[in-house]
Amino acid sequence: MALVTMKTLLKQAQEKNIGYGAFSVGNMEMIRGAVRAAEEENTPIILQIAEVRLAHSPLHLMGPMMLSAARKAKVDIAVHLDHGLTLETVKQALDMGFTSVMLDASALPFGENIEKTKQAVSLARDHGATVEAELGLVGGSEDGKSDHGIRCTDPEDAAVFCRKTGVDALAVAIGNAHGNYPSAPNLAFDVLRAIREKVETPLVLHGGSGISDTDFQRAISLGIRKVNIATASFNSLTRQAAAYLAKTDKPDYFGLNEAMEQGVYQNVTHHIQVFNTPFQAK
Repeated sequence: MALVTMKTLLKQAQEKNIGYGAFSVGNMEMIRGAVRAAEEENTPIILQIAEVRLAHSPLHLMGPMMLSAARKAKVDIAVHLDHGLTLETVKQALDMGFTSVMLDASALPFGENIEKTKQAVSLARDHGATVEAELGLVGGSEDGKSDHGIRCTDPEDAAVFCRKTGVDALAVAIGNAHGNYPSAPNLAFDVLRAIREKVETPLVLHGGSGISDTDFQRAISLGIRKVNIATASFNSLTRQAAAYLAKTDKPDYFGLNEAMEQGVYQNVTHHIQVFNTPFQAK
């Protein structure tokens, strides 16, 4: 179909009362696996990469692949910079053609988060791109090297933040965390409900890997429109690659390539199906 802005997909998700998956990628195989799953499920997705991943997956290599894959896909795909740490990186992604960016200033004081985010919004508007920000503290980090703790998003602050920044999407903290959960998280759905009552901005759930299917669906029913999946895809890729190497007497690159793609394909397919299924209260 086309390379689209994330705002376009968020509007669709709002109208359908579903969530769209935002799948982090780190190499060509991950891109191919995610796009194949989206096409087979006939469901738009968001391809994204976080700034902390750029040491292993440089933006000047990953960005063109992600954009090309989106343009040639049979479904709509947005290409997003996740957890941008500097305005310089945000600008690089925008100049490259990313249709969505996030500047993560959530660890800063509330006022500084607003001011930094407004700068990102100004940059993105010049490129016609979508802007995501984060309020509160989602636990851990994309690369597992830092953790500022978990602080749930204050609903009143969320209303002020969205009004003053004009962001298109807001990532909220409701007990979720990046990386592998030591045990299933206890999400604060009451906080999510209160945020939804205060703001009309589409909401984003980070730290999706390890959250139960039912909790995903409940969160979506309460206003989550974008769900980030990273660790689960990296883990699934690694498992498939390890299984291929273990069962093959003479492994080669091409077999490994297919195994890595299949691992991501399976994980993305599962999450797309979950996010498209309405919540059923038990």
